Amino acid sequence: AKALTGTWRREHLFTLRQSLGAYRHYQAQIQQCDEELHELLGNFGSRVDPDEDPLPPAPGRRKEPLGLDLRTEFYRIFGTDLTAIPGVEIHTIQTLFAECGRDLSAFPTAGDFASWLGLCPDNRITGGKVISTKTRKVNHPAANALRLAAQSLHRSPTTLGDYYRRMRYRQGPAKAITSTAHKLARILYTLVTTRQFYDETVLAQQQHQTRGCCPAWTYWSGRGFSLGLTPQILSVCTVDSGRENLARPVWEYSSSLFPKTAGCRDSVSLAHVG
Repeated sequence: AKALTGTWRREHLFTLRQSLGAYRHYQAQIQQCDEELHELLGNFGSRVDPDEDPLPPAPGRRKEPLGLDLRTEFYRIFGTDLTAIPGVEIHTIQTLFAECGRDLSAFPTAGDFASWLGLCPDNRITGGKVISTKTRKVNHPAANALRLAAQSLHRSPTTLGDYYRRMRYRQGPAKAITSTAHKLARILYTLVTTRQFYDETVLAQQQHQTRGCCPAWTYWSGRGFSLGLTPQILSVCTVDSGRENLARPVWEYSSSLFPKTAGCRDSVSLAHVG
C-alpha cells in the first residue's frame, strides 16, 4: 500500500485507469470463452468419471490451471491422461482433438494414423528399387503440434528423450523430429483407442529388445563379453604452442573386447595427442 502512496501526475493516473480497465475487460472475455468452451466440451460423453477415478497427479512442474481445467476435461473425454506422455502438453491435445476428434476408429492401425499425418516415409519404388524414402509434404496442424512436442524432448531424461537424442545423433535434427513425432503419434493412437495409461517401462523394454536384435551385440553379449576403453601412454611428443615447446603424451585407447570375468582380450588401438 505504501508503494501506491505518493504524488501522481494526472496523465499517469489516466493511463493507469485505462490499463486497469483493459485488464478487467480481457479477464471478462477470457471467462466467457472458458464458460463457452466448458459448455461445448460437456456435449461429449464421459468415458471415465473423474470423481470416481481421480486424475493422477500432473507429471513435472505444471502450474495449476487458473480458469477451465482442460486436463481434467480431456481426461474425462478420452478416458486416459494423455499429458502423461513426455512432450505432450494441453495445447497438443487441443490441436489433436480439434483436428481428429476423440474417435480414431477411422484409422485401422497406428501406422495408418501416422501416414495420414505425413509422418511416415513415402517410399518411391520403380523397377523394384527404392529411389526415395522422404516423407510427404503435409501441412497438418496435428502433425505440426506433434513435431513441436518431439522437439521439446531435447533435454528430457525420459525414454522418449533418449530416443530423440539418439536419432538426432544418427540422422540430424530434422529427421529426428519427424521420427520422434511418428513415435508420439503411434503412442497417442494406442492410448486413445485402448484407453490405457502411459507406461514408461513398456517403451523402455521395447527399446531394449530392439537393441538386442543387433547381431554383433547379441553375439558378444550372449557369450559374456563386454566392451571397455583402456588409456595407455605410447610416447611423448613436442607441441609448439607459440611461446614455448610443450611436451604432451600420446595416448592409446585400446577398444578391448574381453570376458566380463577375466581373460585375454583382442584390442584395436586409436592414438591421439593428449
